[in-house]
Amino acid sequence: MQNIFPSLIKASRRSLYFPFSLGHFANDIVPCSVVVLAPAIALEMGLNPMEVGLLLTLHSFGGALGYLPSGLLADSFGNRGNLLMLTFWWVGLGYLLASWAPGFWSLAFLFALAGCGDAAWHPLATSILVQSDPQNRGQALGLHAIGGTLSAVIGPVIVGFLLVSMDWRETLHWLILPTLLVGVLFLWIRKWVPEQPHRKAFSKEDLQHLWKSWTKKRGLLIICLISSYHMSLVALMSMIPLYLREFHGLSSAMTGLAFGMMVLFGAFMQPLMGRFSDRAGRRRVIVFGIATAAVCAFMIPVLENFGLLSMIIIFLLVGVGLLEGIRSSVLAAAVEFTGSREGTTLGFAFTLMDGIGAFGALLAGWAAGIQFSHAFLLAGILCIFSLILCFSVSFVTPVRHTQSDKT
Repeated sequence: MQNIFPSLIKASRRSLYFPFSLGHFANDIVPCSVVVLAPAIALEMGLNPMEVGLLLTLHSFGGALGYLPSGLLADSFGNRGNLLMLTFWWVGLGYLLASWAPGFWSLAFLFALAGCGDAAWHPLATSILVQSDPQNRGQALGLHAIGGTLSAVIGPVIVGFLLVSMDWRETLHWLILPTLLVGVLFLWIRKWVPEQPHRKAFSKEDLQHLWKSWTKKRGLLIICLISSYHMSLVALMSMIPLYLREFHGLSSAMTGLAFGMMVLFGAFMQPLMGRFSDRAGRRRVIVFGIATAAVCAFMIPVLENFGLLSMIIIFLLVGVGLLEGIRSSVLAAAVEFTGSREGTTLGFAFTLMDGIGAFGALLAGWAAGIQFSHAFLLAGILCIFSLILCFSVSFVTPVRHTQSDKT
């Protein structure tokens, strides 16, 4: 059985890339569009930038609660196809309830609840893919990420145009349709997902091993790197729609289009940078992405002083695209650090990103409340901190196993 399973999963992994990317798209389209819905929500509820940042933080932080339990299930549950199918209905119905929320706190709670369903998808799907091709983890994670990143492109554009003719609640009703439709498709696609030959129950020894790994100096540095990296990404992205809409006066449609193009660049960069990190080493790719994003973030206040809106959008496009592009490389580095329990490791990494990393939106909202451009200065500072951590931790290369720190 142990010899049969790897061959089966290897033979089926290419057939799973498209449905998994489609599933990622369908589950992420609403969560990725909340940031563009935020100005309309703020207008209806009378929220200030700090409160908008808090709403986005609670949305991400609440959703992050679903990552680790899902990762544990990914490593111990036999029929993972059924679990993947259930996530679509959780997400769709959760955001439907959120569209009827009467106030800020009920909306934040229902956003967080729906986000948990979306979070559950990620460790399940990604663990199946990285198990199928351990020598190309970065590429596999990057290909899976295409669907999610495309949802962050298409969703905001759709939202931008829908908000021209309807309020955010009606927009949310239309936006959950792809999620529910793919949920129907997965009634059949779930049968393509190979079952684990042996259910690996999570033992006390496994917990002790993971605890020892992550509490060592290197493990703590990787935790800090993952958290600070995603805080910088969230801080950079969270205030862009509000910045373009409120400060520069762009329409909802143009704001959604501009934000979508920024994320589209990241969609194409994730598999490319993931594959390159499989070959050249994680650190080189991660440093390049973070350093370039830092420069772009620090340039925004300078360009703002000259009123160069087109240049601001270009620099934001490059910064967001490259920072988003190294996400698969960061996740692959986390998997290689533990060397086992891919679902649990990815669940933990996603929890750090959308849990601790989500506070980037809160900090960016606070900075934008002082002056909008300060949000981008904050993102640049977080990038610099991430760079320092990146040079402080060693990375295991997936190519040359004799070198533990390939740069």
